[in-house]
Amino acid sequence: MKKAFGIVYPAGNHIWVQGLQSYRTIGAFSFLGRYRVIDFPISNLSNSEIEQIQVYTRDNPRSLVEHIGTGRNYNINSKSGKLRTLFASNNCDNKIYNTDIASFAENLECIERMSEPYVVILPSYMVYRQNFNTLIDRHIESGADITLLYHTTDQAKEKFLNCDYLDLNPQKGVLSIHKNRGIQANQQIFMDTYIMKTELFIELIKKAQSTSSMFTLAQIVNNQCNKLNVLAASHEGFFATITDFKSYFDANLSLIDYETTRSLFDKDWPIYTRTNDSCPTKYAHSASVKLSVISNGCTIAGTVENSVIGRGCIIEEGAVVKNCILLPRAVIGKNIHLENQVVDKAANVIHADKIIAPANQPGYIKRNDIL
Repeated sequence: MKKAFGIVYPAGNHIWVQGLQSYRTIGAFSFLGRYRVIDFPISNLSNSEIEQIQVYTRDNPRSLVEHIGTGRNYNINSKSGKLRTLFASNNCDNKIYNTDIASFAENLECIERMSEPYVVILPSYMVYRQNFNTLIDRHIESGADITLLYHTTDQAKEKFLNCDYLDLNPQKGVLSIHKNRGIQANQQIFMDTYIMKTELFIELIKKAQSTSSMFTLAQIVNNQCNKLNVLAASHEGFFATITDFKSYFDANLSLIDYETTRSLFDKDWPIYTRTNDSCPTKYAHSASVKLSVISNGCTIAGTVENSVIGRGCIIEEGAVVKNCILLPRAVIGKNIHLENQVVDKAANVIHADKIIAPANQPGYIKRNDIL
């Protein structure tokens, strides 16, 4: 019998990525040109031999559902495994009720039907690599009720401001969970990832509902820390949170660096995605490309520096694209200078001479817009 099934859940009300999230949920965001953010948690589960996966989605689900499809792109055995997309259609006027607990409760019947004794719960808005097979074994051996995954950082004053952190004792027992307010640089950032028995998970859902309609899974676990044996496991390697516009921008551009990329990608741990057959990128004689990630199907005749270029983009002669993220099918016209921008899908920048934003406040060009 398989040890665990997986649940990938959406961002909460405290997270909002301006511009991009108006069109799609965070899991459907284009990432590093060829991937979507959702590919990383699903690939982690699939590579960990967890083949029963539930993906929860709430707002603007179309793009995510189209990308995931039946799940066949994620190397899930169609005879023994299944990827299901589940919807949380909470129609309350006040968004404070749209919590992860509300999503789980609305689909509680699907959770109760699972035969696996353990569940791995992880977010669709964080990017990292993790072998859950070994982590589940460590969880069972430890005798813990719940294991939480965390990442140690010395940049908590500037980064991860929409995340929680863990207060730990010397034995890595979790004393409490708090919001990161940027007060202290060194923190154990909670990766919103849980391992526990399925029956305990169901019990916590019901307990959270009876305690408060606003409670999240993190809050009910924090509430039970003095009653349950909650341990923490440390994560090593690349870790990024897509919790606001700047974090999305920084996460993409940071992976242009080869050494940083090596801490996320591994030939023995593939990141699966929906395939897209198209021709190789065409480079004109006038093209100049430095320190950039270029996807297939593009036509480049201008200058590209330190940028991530999505599939099917066109950068015409004389154009300069620097420190930018271009989503698929974006067009940058002749002699346009673009710097520190995120250009959404199928946007055309053909009339403006220069669009330059400060590096610490990148700009956003809307989907299908013409500038």
